[in-house]
Amino acid sequence: MSMKPDAKVVLEVKDLKTYFKTDAGVVKAVDGVSFSVREGETIGIVGESGSGKSVTNLSVMRLIPSPPGKIVGGEVLFEGKDILKLTEKQMRSYRGNKISMIFQDPMTSLNPFLKISTQMIETIQLHEKDVSKQEALERSIEMLKLVGIPSAEKRIQSYPHQFSGGMRQRVMIAMALSCNAEVLVADEPTTALDVTIQAQILELIQKLSAQMGTAVILITHDLGVVAGMCDQVCVMYAGRIVEKASTDELYARPSHPYTEGLIKSVPRMDTSKKGDRLFSIEGQPPNVIDLPPCCPFHPRCNRAMDVCRSVYPPVKNIGNGHEVACWLHVEEQERAQALANDKQEEKA
Repeated sequence: MSMKPDAKVVLEVKDLKTYFKTDAGVVKAVDGVSFSVREGETIGIVGESGSGKSVTNLSVMRLIPSPPGKIVGGEVLFEGKDILKLTEKQMRSYRGNKISMIFQDPMTSLNPFLKISTQMIETIQLHEKDVSKQEALERSIEMLKLVGIPSAEKRIQSYPHQFSGGMRQRVMIAMALSCNAEVLVADEPTTALDVTIQAQILELIQKLSAQMGTAVILITHDLGVVAGMCDQVCVMYAGRIVEKASTDELYARPSHPYTEGLIKSVPRMDTSKKGDRLFSIEGQPPNVIDLPPCCPFHPRCNRAMDVCRSVYPPVKNIGNGHEVACWLHVEEQERAQALANDKQEEKA
């Protein structure tokens, strides 16, 4: 891992809440998420579809469609400044310049009617007013070379449809890093690519992060990718982080039943035998409209207790910076007290 232990915190998310108002009710897509990322660090955010991974990072970028969505609470501190309080005009100078994002599908992120050169030059000049068109072109070519696009001087004059899926994703990475962004948000950057190209793209992000000291937030559902790339992991479920730890710690000691299920559902070359069935977590992710104030994982958990069905668990530090929100890691006395308090509130 490339992160230095004394590296400065570049981005800190505190108690972030993003809700969507719908006809059916309020969707608490992100409900009290907190994490931080340091210079040169790669943090993985994992979970099933609908767990709130992408909405968390769209909130960080201030790209939530409003209405129906709204960031209703929390802070996003970039180098100590809360970017949620900036005007949209001020935010534009951060977005792309200091915090960049690679989206899932590069074909929908690139303008099909404009050459790659036009799009890259425009990106650089938008954030750096004193850079001439020629200088921006030269930097764009250098960035395309850096991400491994052959004959960059010629290919930069091509249109997006003239590139393969993997090459388009490389163009997106080059654009994201062309203004020397300090934080790179990669939202499942390899979803539409074949396995060989996936490995190349992930290796490229890792290499560029190490070279440029860029902090990376990697959104993925692939725990194999997380194991190989990330320094720290946040496991999300129903809009909240249920477990957070360093990668080595999380894989050595998964402490939330949901994390255990995710790790067990990944096939392993060293222990799996022919004919073994893959483990799967029973049931479906919950409907996040008006969730009850208890652990949302309890209907799928084979270790659920009465308190799990009544009260949401507190976040406990179980050592080595390993945090988990699960009643299994709370003293029996505290569990009993929480259950008694809940019953008292119901009577009142």
